[in-house]
Amino acid sequence: MKAWRFYAFGDMRLDDIELGPCPPDHVLVEPMVVQPSVTEAQLAFGIPTLAYENIKSRLETDAPIQLFGHEFCARILEVGSEVSGYAPGDRVAARAKLPCGDCSMCNSERGTDCRTGPIIGFQLPGCFAERALLPAISLVKVDDRISDSEAATLQSLSDSIAGVETAQIRPGDSVAIFGQGSMGIESMQAARACGAGQLITVDVRDEACQLSLELGADRAINARKDDPVEAIRALTGGEGTDVVFECAGGSVKQGLAGDQALKQAMHAVRSGGKLVGVSWFGAPLQLDVDLLRERSLRYLFPDISSQAHLEYTVQLVATGRISMKPTIRHILEGIDKVPEAFEITANKGKYQAINPAQVVLAQ
Repeated sequence: MKAWRFYAFGDMRLDDIELGPCPPDHVLVEPMVVQPSVTEAQLAFGIPTLAYENIKSRLETDAPIQLFGHEFCARILEVGSEVSGYAPGDRVAARAKLPCGDCSMCNSERGTDCRTGPIIGFQLPGCFAERALLPAISLVKVDDRISDSEAATLQSLSDSIAGVETAQIRPGDSVAIFGQGSMGIESMQAARACGAGQLITVDVRDEACQLSLELGADRAINARKDDPVEAIRALTGGEGTDVVFECAGGSVKQGLAGDQALKQAMHAVRSGGKLVGVSWFGAPLQLDVDLLRERSLRYLFPDISSQAHLEYTVQLVATGRISMKPTIRHILEGIDKVPEAFEITANKGKYQAINPAQVVLAQ
């Protein structure tokens, strides 16, 4: 079969490789639509972010290797002898991070905190290939009301659902979301689905602000035109919102906000409120901890999404409570277009992308 393999950062090649037999607890799938996550796209070009040192080491010692491809919709071709609940023809998506099943976290029913289990696309080959072998434990069936393209966004969306759960949003809580890329749009819609009150979004692009309004935000602030902190305080009686999600930070070279949005978010949340850090920065930051302490702020980070999060995500999309279709603006055809999808996703600002670029591998 054909599969994309990495020889070094920035050097990916479409190779012919052999795929072994299906293990008893796995399924053999045909990827239909796949997209690189923003993190994967940055790593592909050697941009420091989550897991950079790990990927660098693997490339130096094990290349060529299959990397990335955990955001996908695939069709099952074969099920292992120990697999139940799935059959050939089923469409599936998957959670990326799997529990090891043996550590203290897994043994105390805290598998989402396991740090030794494999990740699809990192320790396990992902779906930038004509075929893939996936652990059945990672999978969820895709509802017939969800398109292949929307299904490829489910894993990322489930992470946003987990982030909203981490924030413990109460009915009526005011929420601000800095950044209206894929994670920001997802977090906004997830917060709305979980009962948030006033929803305020912040971005530097008019089209992203408009899209957030169309998908459920009450107010959208263009940070190039207005001071977002002043605007948010004006909309909340001078206090700030109960919860702020920071989804805009990261490499300025890739069109992200550096640490500016995080600094603004710290001033946009009310005293005693919650700041949820979604962004990966790829480098140490200087943080005003005294400000956090003075205002009794809680700086939280999302839990890793679980099987339950992924199943709930399917329900939200299937019933129309969350809509991902308007965020999907770049759909490419054919396995040879995978490098182009990485280029677009690593530079979403340049290409006016919201969701990562998708590649249709099969229909």
